[in-house]
Amino acid sequence: MNIKDLYLQFFESKGHKIIPSSPIIPENDPTVLFNTAGMQPLIPYLMGQPHPLGTRLADVQKCFRSNDLDSIGDETHHTFFEMLGNWSLGDYFKKESISWSFEFLTEVLKIPVERLSVTVFRGNDLIEPDHESAEIWKSLGISEDHIAYLGEEDNWWALGSGTGPCGPDTEIFYWRSKEPIPSKFDPKDERWVEIWNNVFTQYNGNGDGTVTPLTKKNVDTGMGVERITAVLEGVDDNYQTSIFQDIILKLEEISGLKYEEAEVKRSMRIIADHIRAVVMIAGDNALIKPSNTDQGYILRRLIRRTIRYAKKINIDINSDWDTIIASMFIEKYKKYYHELEVNRDAILEVLTNEKTKFNRTLEKGLREFEKITSKLEGDMIDATLAFRLYDTYGFPIELTEELAREQNIKVDTKGFQAKFKEHQEKSRAGSTQRFKGGLAGDSEQNIKYHTATHLLNAALKKVLGPQVHQLGSNITDERMRFDFPCDHKMTKEELQQAEDLVNEWIREAIPVTHEEMKKEDAVRLGAECQFIERYPDIVTVYTIGDVSKELCGGPHVSNTSELGHFHIKKEEASSAGVRRIKAILE
Repeated sequence: MNIKDLYLQFFESKGHKIIPSSPIIPENDPTVLFNTAGMQPLIPYLMGQPHPLGTRLADVQKCFRSNDLDSIGDETHHTFFEMLGNWSLGDYFKKESISWSFEFLTEVLKIPVERLSVTVFRGNDLIEPDHESAEIWKSLGISEDHIAYLGEEDNWWALGSGTGPCGPDTEIFYWRSKEPIPSKFDPKDERWVEIWNNVFTQYNGNGDGTVTPLTKKNVDTGMGVERITAVLEGVDDNYQTSIFQDIILKLEEISGLKYEEAEVKRSMRIIADHIRAVVMIAGDNALIKPSNTDQGYILRRLIRRTIRYAKKINIDINSDWDTIIASMFIEKYKKYYHELEVNRDAILEVLTNEKTKFNRTLEKGLREFEKITSKLEGDMIDATLAFRLYDTYGFPIELTEELAREQNIKVDTKGFQAKFKEHQEKSRAGSTQRFKGGLAGDSEQNIKYHTATHLLNAALKKVLGPQVHQLGSNITDERMRFDFPCDHKMTKEELQQAEDLVNEWIREAIPVTHEEMKKEDAVRLGAECQFIERYPDIVTVYTIGDVSKELCGGPHVSNTSELGHFHIKKEEASSAGVRRIKAILE
């Protein structure tokens, strides 16, 4: 049985409700591009908001990280990955969490106890060492020599701001080597691989370095599907697990090359990883398209990188190799993420269209390279020129070096790497700031825009017909963006009617209420519920008088009069059959 099914069934037997994965594109959160960890969508509940399904939850969450994009190609790195997680929201704590983790690993997955070691928090000036976790592990059969006490950098979890829930964690390691298991656990020995992390948020960070004990303590755990699969299948290369093996075999067939060769191996890993990520991003109901900003930029970069590495292993990039691989991933994951089947055509269209565009860009890049070398003084392409080829035309340094070598020209690779490192650090800093912002919660203006999307949705139904529904939205403090199905460019009259309706409802000062109910009851009440399979059995329904009734996680204003004046700034095409409105609250 699949590891994901085993995990969910196990925690369901322990009283957990199984929740669907949140979208890979965070809903109504402009501060972060992607969901980057299993706990990220659950932060409001870890910070005290009641979850409609109760206090024990488990899921498989789609995650994406672009920080280490250029590390992809080794045995273990991935851009898209899946996180298994189980949570206690003020319910059970360390004893149950540790005991169930141990039971799942040793009894369900049949991992020998001697191959496991753990780390716990060694304490600091404010917090006592986590002897409680260590004693629980010992009672379960983990020897004292296989327990290590580590500091804050390894076994303490907190939000980046230093405020909010925080606490110690205990990490579980597996001996991933055929060599004899050492009698004493050394966390620095890379043959010990971390497979699971249990975080115990039992304190509140006060922002000044001090903490206060929480009355309501939480448990948040995370285990990577790719890593635990490799462990169970006894391989050191994630791309040789059942997750990727059929994809690698298909790439061998298409390219006529064998995975064993070092350069071929790296190229095939990059192609497999990136196409899987493209499927997940393009298949999200936000309907992201390649562009030069935000998620669209990452999507474009993934596809173009895939094409470059396909060329390296002699794949005819004008063939349908990319959509063949993408279709295999859709089949593999659609059981868990139904939107992939629904958006299958959109995924394949994104790949095909971007490939056509990149072929033209590649030609421009080659012309730019020729221009650079024709004007070159001396026999060296400096770091600035090399980085421009990378940043503007997508030329990896290896391609620049290869082309330069043919003309007996050198490349300042050290200078390039310095510029590249600076670029990475800026990107990481930007990602960190976005992520930190996402944890801070919604601003007052952000909340107003959440409610305005409901009113706009209702207005468009009246103006264009009941077939209108939200396909995607993006909200910042400055504006809202709303995508919806429509077969024509809206007329000025239609746009004015929609705007007038929204403002009429704002003037009417309609109360906004919400209640929790069973999903089927919400449907019977006529609540707007696109992608119904994404919602748990118990849902929150927001009602705005007789105007709107939608399934939504919130938050919203309490009365429409709080919104101000609604104004549509722009209406445009988003993709085939999909229109986009940009609007503001004044």
